Amino acid sequence: ETPVLFKKELQNEEAKEGKQVKLTCELSKPGAPVKWMKGDTVLYASEKYELKQHGTVAELIIRDVKSIDS
Repeated sequence: ETPVLFKKELQNEEAKEGKQVKLTCELSKPGAPVKWMKGDTVLYASEKYELKQHGTVAELIIRDVKSIDS
């Protein structure tokens, strides 16, 4: 089976504190499982994080951005 690769890698984004930011990447295979991480910590859907996946595009929305989120 072919490995899943990034067609469009994650880009750095800037956001003002208290606002939200959306991180997006594109994969080579639709519906491939995506695990969002900050360092060694896996991020899960919550009030702070929204995870979406549409075909080959995966998105992470971080709400109420703080400097610790960088």
